Amino acid sequence: MKSFEFLKKQQLLRQDKSDKSCIDKKILQLMKKINSKKDYYTTSSCSGRIVLIKAKEKKQEGLFLYRTHEKISIRKLKTELQKAVKKYTGLIYFKMEGCIIHVACSSMRKAHELLNKAKLAGWKKSGIIAPESKKNRFVCELASTEKIEMPIINKRKILVSPEFLKILAAEANKKLGRTWQKIKKLEKIY
Repeated sequence: MKSFEFLKKQQLLRQDKSDKSCIDKKILQLMKKINSKKDYYTTSSCSGRIVLIKAKEKKQEGLFLYRTHEKISIRKLKTELQKAVKKYTGLIYFKMEGCIIHVACSSMRKAHELLNKAKLAGWKKSGIIAPESKKNRFVCELASTEKIEMPIINKRKILVSPEFLKILAAEANKKLGRTWQKIKKLEKIY
């Protein structure tokens, strides 16, 4: 069985496999802080995002019609909705998803220490994923609770009014801001 130190070194040398191919700026400092600790390393992360996504059961290429890890203006949302209407005839969802980080921990005790700090910082939806005995590590999933998910386009028709779009963009931006505050809070506590 490979040691935790070996697995950490391998993980941190790996090229980013996300389709974005880079770490979100808003979560980068927290990840660096976690990775600087002997008993922890990050395996994946997202600082929170707003997306337009095809309603599909399985992940597949071309699923995202629009994605941003920044706040969205009403003008940009309307533009992206018009583009999505032209690209896809099926059901499309608007989603705002909060931040999430997966952290490998060297022991169950270290995993619990991380979870306690995360909960103090407001990361309520966090837990330990089943221990990976073959990989000699315990993985914490730290997830923020902010979320919006709703159908927004069907059969090339936008399902909501312009007034509702303004409210939706404002609420998504507010929730994204809250998720970023949790990242900063965990960074300070950690």
